[in-house]
Amino acid sequence: PKTFKVITKRKDKLFPLTSDEINRSVASHILKNAEIKVDVHNPELPLRLEIDKSRILVVGKRYDGLGGYPLGAAGKGLVLLSGGIDSPVAAYLMIRRGIKIAAIHFAAPPYTSEEVLKKIEALTAKLNNYQPHIRLYVVPFTKLQLAIYEHATSGYAITLMRRTMLRISTVIAKRHGYKVLVTGDSLGQVSSQTLESLVVINEVTNYPIIRPLATLDKNEIIKIAKDIETYPISILPYEDCCTIFPVTNSVTSPKLEDAVLFESKFDYESLISEAIRDTKKVDIRLDDEKEDLF
Repeated sequence: PKTFKVITKRKDKLFPLTSDEINRSVASHILKNAEIKVDVHNPELPLRLEIDKSRILVVGKRYDGLGGYPLGAAGKGLVLLSGGIDSPVAAYLMIRRGIKIAAIHFAAPPYTSEEVLKKIEALTAKLNNYQPHIRLYVVPFTKLQLAIYEHATSGYAITLMRRTMLRISTVIAKRHGYKVLVTGDSLGQVSSQTLESLVVINEVTNYPIIRPLATLDKNEIIKIAKDIETYPISILPYEDCCTIFPVTNSVTSPKLEDAVLFESKFDYESLISEAIRDTKKVDIRLDDEKEDLF
């Protein structure tokens, strides 16, 4: 650059020099040591100094942030987080709109391995780049999943599992003050994400559900996943609870009465209560130094 301007902002008003005094002092030093001129109207290099009680930040170039709203400005939400590509992107988009998120994951040990939980924690840690502290709820889903596969036809298994996940997520959201549920559904992408399926799945809750990916196609979702660096983790070959059992002829237009009939064949409520009781909480955080930047 051939021209510059020093712009000082003092958050610490007890600093012994005024902003103008700092501007002149720093500019004088630069002029003595570099072949560059001052241009206060249209500088090629706006050199910004931000002074607080413990440090002075020197900013030579600004980069666009996420946009959207400050973290937490729009309330709190609970994201259903699988190990796939879509749900971490949905979480990121909600953070960007000012929602402070927590995540809930459904695990089915011993059918799902410890590696799956490590994958989920790694995805959550990537989201820490946008929200420095995220609480992760891990729900033991094995007994419910086995009961569903025992008492329902294979084609209804995914529908019933997702109804169950929404029931559990609703209880946890109400208990901990999350105002909305968030899913990674993309309309029509798979059989459980048709309009007919979503109507039957949604029937179990009166809680608001936001689906930020609803109108995006897979290529758009993958692009965002790569941008936020969750994609390489999402494609690691560890199965989640929705993929460990074979599903044949999954229905795209499930009937509510059939779903309710299948659920009436086993002790649904007690299994849900047990899963909620045994849910584990894990707090995923940035290290202290990075968290100070938020």
